[in-house]
Amino acid sequence: MYEVTVSAHFDSAHYLREYHGRCENLHGHRWQVEASVRSNKLNQIGLALDFTELKKALRETVAQLDHVCLNDLPEFSNINPSSENIASAIFEKVTKRLHEQGLDFTIYSIKVYESPDAWVTYYGAC
Repeated sequence: MYEVTVSAHFDSAHYLREYHGRCENLHGHRWQVEASVRSNKLNQIGLALDFTELKKALRETVAQLDHVCLNDLPEFSNINPSSENIASAIFEKVTKRLHEQGLDFTIYSIKVYESPDAWVTYYGAC
């Protein structure tokens, strides 16, 4: 089994509705994101998935989250832009982008770092 992982980052603001603490106030983060796919096989040149293709899908996705207030985005209009919800949204969007690029891969996991010592990993539907 091979696992291919790339990372990207974005800067954005958010607030957590009904949190009843400091995070209910508008604040920002430099979010670090890692996207991983798994494969049991290699292609004819010895790659599970070209890093370039995975980077493209991840970077195009996080570019939409950069320098915005996440609460203002449609995907977070009814749910909090928590690290957990951000991770699942990125999971779905990156998987969709890979399929649009003609690649038959589904993301294995998305890791979202809210800070260097706090992160969430989302593995999709189990």
